Amino acid sequence: MQFRARLTLAPFNFEIITDLPLVAGNLCKMYPDSIRHNESLIDYSLTVTKGQGIRRLFKPQARFFADTQEPFQPLQLQQGYAMLEWGMNWCIAAHEMQYVIIHSAVLAKGDKAILFPAPPGSGKSTLTAYLAFNGWRLLSDEMALILPFSNKVQPFVRPICLKNRSIALAKSWFPTGVFSSIATDTHKGDVVHLSPPAASWQGALQQAEIVAVVFPSYQADTNLDIYSLDQTQAFMQLARNAFNFGVIGQEGFATLTAIIEQVPAFEVQYNDLKAVAAFLEQEVLADAR
Repeated sequence: MQFRARLTLAPFNFEIITDLPLVAGNLCKMYPDSIRHNESLIDYSLTVTKGQGIRRLFKPQARFFADTQEPFQPLQLQQGYAMLEWGMNWCIAAHEMQYVIIHSAVLAKGDKAILFPAPPGSGKSTLTAYLAFNGWRLLSDEMALILPFSNKVQPFVRPICLKNRSIALAKSWFPTGVFSSIATDTHKGDVVHLSPPAASWQGALQQAEIVAVVFPSYQADTNLDIYSLDQTQAFMQLARNAFNFGVIGQEGFATLTAIIEQVPAFEVQYNDLKAVAAFLEQEVLADAR
């Protein structure tokens, strides 16, 4: 049976089509208030389907299509839902040029937001989950949508992608959290998605002002080390994490430059999430008021 629905995730609308019960079940679980069975306008039509031919019977695979494009190689069937989440990221990163897009988590208190750009393996998503379930509003786990020539960031609220050891930690920290099924043995290891608290979904239309940029790095032997970055260091690191910086040219350069000139930037090495949260709240946000 084919599942078809419209997924409203401001500022975008997706049409999702799948014949995989795993994908349909996870969508209904993770996005219960965002699914629409109507004919609203869509930005992207996405399909996750079983592989054809012998692959339907022998080691079945999932395939992802964005309209008629197939940007990824097929994956194991049990990785189909994770594939869809990554596919939504790909659509926005590859096609949306009305924002300056940074590979970054974004969390806010009220209308004051902090960017957390970081490469894979930095512990960004674990920190994101901890903050989101401890009084912060999640705007995004994966990408900051910055309005050009401003320090405003647009929420793009989606589940938090957790990997490997972080999965067990999150399930112990948040026993009532809503988790997707686990996709095992992906190129990122084992992967699960965690729905953020209701307050984050409710704030999905509320833009926020960027007041700081923090580059997090989990270090098992470091309680908390904080380094203040100068503007050149901060700009270079931020630009390295930009998805469309080279495409939108002057617009992107001017936007990132203005942000770095206006807000502080830090590199934070840590193994104590409570210490990071205290630094952010008592020093970074306090100075932004």
